[in-house]
Amino acid sequence: MSLLVSDPELLTAYDDVRDDKSETNWAFFGLAAGKPDRLQVSAKGSGGLAEFIQQLQKDTAGWGYVRMNMSNDEYSQRVKFVLIPWCGEEVGIMKRARLSIQIADVKNIIRSYHIEVPASHKNDLDEADILTRLRKAGGANYDRQTSAY
Repeated sequence: MSLLVSDPELLTAYDDVRDDKSETNWAFFGLAAGKPDRLQVSAKGSGGLAEFIQQLQKDTAGWGYVRMNMSNDEYSQRVKFVLIPWCGEEVGIMKRARLSIQIADVKNIIRSYHIEVPASHKNDLDEADILTRLRKAGGANYDRQTSAY
């Protein structure tokens, strides 16, 4: 079943998370009530990963897009984006199956992200773990290191 992703609010929310001048740093894209083939912006906010996690429910499914700031030291700041396919533990089996197909349509909206972190429990979204994964995905490690010499 193809997912309708034509609502202009979808791109507006995606662009808002990506915009350096916007305070919005996360958005959650879910299925419209009573219309399991239509994607909508279910929530967005400026409280970072912690606020994003708070709004997740055991009986909902959707896709999160989170902006995270990384720094190795006081001089380097980098922005990274995380795609979070969320499928709460109480979501039914048929809905779960559809999500694995519908993600291709979602990626027509959420086109740019550094890592994908699938989750079905809130504790799957530990900020330190996600930052570690982002650093590993980034390739070179520019963290300040002390020399043994």
